[in-house]
Amino acid sequence: MTRVKRGMTRHQRHKKVLKLTKGYRASNSKLYRVANEQLLHSMYYSFAHRRKRKGDFRKLWITRINAAARINGLSYSNMIHGLKNAGVEVNRKVLADLAVHDMNAFTQFADIAKANL
Repeated sequence: MTRVKRGMTRHQRHKKVLKLTKGYRASNSKLYRVANEQLLHSMYYSFAHRRKRKGDFRKLWITRINAAARINGLSYSNMIHGLKNAGVEVNRKVLADLAVHDMNAFTQFADIAKANL
């Protein structure tokens, strides 16, 4: 059986890991073994938190809608219930954006919701 020297392959793999861990603190970006372990954790966190981000944004949208709805004399749940009864199909992302950037349009939605409670 022939001898396999791994100098080039190993060096490329180490360079790839150290490049991905650039900017990490202390030896997490300097030493291969520590950096590789940190990279495994980082990839796990990024995968999990890409899913978590969706819930975080939904919470933010609900908070913004609730604040704007209370200015118009409604609670969040009554606002959503009134819009659903009216057959208005606008999602929370758009409602939250209206609450922040176009309060007049949001007020019209709030009036529709009040009318259909």
